[in-house]
Amino acid sequence: MPLRALIFDVDGTLADTERDAHRVAFNQAFAAADLPFDWDVPTYGYYLKVTGGKERLRSFLNDHPEYPQLGDADIARIHKQKTGFYVEMMEAGLLPLRPGVERLLNVAREVGLPIAIATTTTPANVESLLKSTLGKDGPGRFQTIGAGDIVPHKKPAPDIYLYVLRQLGFPAADCLALEDSENGLRSAVSAGLDTVITQTEYTQNQDFSAALRVLDQLGEPQAPAQILQGREAGARVVVDVDLLTQWWKEKTQY
Repeated sequence: MPLRALIFDVDGTLADTERDAHRVAFNQAFAAADLPFDWDVPTYGYYLKVTGGKERLRSFLNDHPEYPQLGDADIARIHKQKTGFYVEMMEAGLLPLRPGVERLLNVAREVGLPIAIATTTTPANVESLLKSTLGKDGPGRFQTIGAGDIVPHKKPAPDIYLYVLRQLGFPAADCLALEDSENGLRSAVSAGLDTVITQTEYTQNQDFSAALRVLDQLGEPQAPAQILQGREAGARVVVDVDLLTQWWKEKTQY
């Protein structure tokens, strides 16, 4: 049976959105709400262990009782405003896709391999990123998009991947996930998916022992990616559908 679909995470996987987009948008929302704090790069990196923006803010406040303790409605309001700031940044075209992402998406379309999204970021964030980087028809390139609060539990729970697999109509064993974080990897693996990781500045020290391969990016012909974990560790590659299929088949043969 051939590989039947690629399922992509969004933040950190399609684009390196966390440090200079989500973090900045959160700080803009905090300022608009007259909150007496903001998140520097290390602080935001620390709280990325918590999946979901509202949940991340709640965790931060729980750890800092010296700051105003907001109710769920206030957190939801601030998060909604943060999403608005993020969408504005995307509409301004301020954030590119990671190296190799658009190339891989194009190759998948050329060979007729379905692609999907499984993320816990909000649908508005996904749509704005895809439209700003791939054009107005960007979201339509994905056969299904699972995003936001559409499932009860966020990553590392498998819920969002199980939802996407149901929408695709494919068993997990026939698909491959692409992620950037340990929480994402745990979510995909718990759903039965083999997974390839492209790590980021924020996730480079996380546990990826369950991944098929770990890379620094997907690579371009003029700037190949480096395999950081796997049998070819240290090798330089340009990740395409054939290479992903090879890794996936090797795994499923054992």
